[in-house]
Amino acid sequence: MFNPANLPDGLYTELVTPFRGGALDRVGLMSLIEWQIRGGVAGICVCGAAGETSTLTHEERMDVIRIAVEVAGSEVPVLVVTGTNCTRTTVEFTQEACALGARAAVIVAPYYSKPTQEGVLRHFQVISEAVDIPLVIANAPLRTAIDVGQGLVERLSGLPNVVGLIDYTGDLARRGTFPVACGRSPRHYSGHELTALPFCLLGGRGAFSVAANVAPRLLTSMFHAQQSGNIPAALELNRRLLPLVQALEQEHSVAAAKLALSCLLGLSPEVRLPLTPVEPSTEEAIRGALALLGDHRRTRAARA
Repeated sequence: MFNPANLPDGLYTELVTPFRGGALDRVGLMSLIEWQIRGGVAGICVCGAAGETSTLTHEERMDVIRIAVEVAGSEVPVLVVTGTNCTRTTVEFTQEACALGARAAVIVAPYYSKPTQEGVLRHFQVISEAVDIPLVIANAPLRTAIDVGQGLVERLSGLPNVVGLIDYTGDLARRGTFPVACGRSPRHYSGHELTALPFCLLGGRGAFSVAANVAPRLLTSMFHAQQSGNIPAALELNRRLLPLVQALEQEHSVAAAKLALSCLLGLSPEVRLPLTPVEPSTEEAIRGALALLGDHRRTRAARA
């Protein structure tokens, strides 16, 4: 049986995928991953919504995973989002990620087709039986139209390689019921930026974050403070980071994070359609938020 303890506590960056001139920016991706490692993150998660995976070719997707494992594999675990709304394709993607060295696969509920709860359960069961890699279930009902609620979580917790659940709802009440639902205790992570700290104060084991692309060290410091019991320090860091998180969510967080990374690391802010660049008002808010973070951010960026 897979041990949930093999998945570290802390901050996981939902990595954006850098593009330049319409193509995958492989050098930029390496730089971004190195920036995350220096920032002290617990792990990186590639090929998810933050990585614009639906716009990647199969070759680009494989390249992203290879680069991530090559650069980060010996430093921090690499998780790969492999879930689709097709069970067979999800199995194939998960097997590919495993073969390339991914530490775990992140599986979303099958989106758009709106299967029954029994269909969702069978989807996860078939994947679990077909692959030899830890699985993290992502519950993002606003994106998938499927809510992996307590009843389904109770049944999924019996699958031997389900080691974690990411909750993107921002509903803190779910954190309170999760331990009851999962006797084997898969790890419970927040995927909601604004409620991530309170989620962890209620016993969550960490967070998956788009904002961590931009401020890995400060966010990691916040979670380390929380985990060590220094709640005042964690709350102060959360307060400092709030303008950045709010600016990143003013429009689409991926385009916003890429704009911020263009300021910090010189990466291109390019996104692929249907995403579009941020509006001038959002750019102003992002630049203002970066300025509020002060010399600490600029110093770290200069070292990158």
